Amino acid sequence: MDKQLLEQKIFHLAHCQGIGPISQVRMISALLDNSRLTAYQLAICAHLPTKNKDAFLESYARIEPERLKEKYKLQGIQWITLLDRSYPEYLKNIYNPPAILFYRGNLKLLEKNLLAIVGSRKNTPYGTLILDKLLPELIGKGLVTVSGLAKGIDCAVHQKTMLLGGKTIAVIGTGLDYSYPYEHKKLQKDIGDHHLVISEYPLGVKPLPYHFPMRNRIIAGLSLGTLVVEAKEHSGSLITANLALQEGREVFAVPGSITSLYSAGTNNLIMQGAKCVLSATHILEEFIFDKDSH
Repeated sequence: MDKQLLEQKIFHLAHCQGIGPISQVRMISALLDNSRLTAYQLAICAHLPTKNKDAFLESYARIEPERLKEKYKLQGIQWITLLDRSYPEYLKNIYNPPAILFYRGNLKLLEKNLLAIVGSRKNTPYGTLILDKLLPELIGKGLVTVSGLAKGIDCAVHQKTMLLGGKTIAVIGTGLDYSYPYEHKKLQKDIGDHHLVISEYPLGVKPLPYHFPMRNRIIAGLSLGTLVVEAKEHSGSLITANLALQEGREVFAVPGSITSLYSAGTNNLIMQGAKCVLSATHILEEFIFDKDSH
């Protein structure tokens, strides 16, 4: 099948209702074998249940891809698909890679050494102190930070990286025309203007609860390793760490007081085999650097 035509199909599928990342990849695989498959046949190939199939077929018929592309162009948003050379290899190798990534900013950042840094949405002064201790050396070595633009540690990671003159990538759980939380709207714009913001969700997609665990797999999947700064015993940060472990990536955790709720998750990760981080060196020694990387 012609690559350009297939990429157009992927763009079309990304805007359909009733399908998720795994169904999209199944449909793309089917199209690679037979480019003439109808929408109905694609629904069969993806094993969609009746309710999802109806939603998919209705939305597939309604979508006008060329009109949509103009909307993206007006907002300075571009995209890459699984078929692009610039699609990150690490992400391609996860269990359910997104078929398409929408982005604003410098896509070449995906070629750098990426370190995911995540933590509690209600971080303590200890979490902030940890970032102040670790980030200068990590950024000095040319590591690019990856986080989720959430409240707390995520937000601090992006802001402190930029203040230190480093580069950062924000992975969000909405369309790029939304900011969640809303108070991070300016931060999201700044990252898109000077760094990189990415999402698997098309324009108009609102922040729904299940989007954020899905976003976490991209944060973990893009990165060579994931550092958990602070985390309660049950938190989104631990989801990201577990996803990293499942994909065979390094997981780093900062120990904390055994009396702190916000260190319970990181202390448990260390007990389960995550690398205990007491200094930036404990992270940097796991990375291979080019001579000109910093």
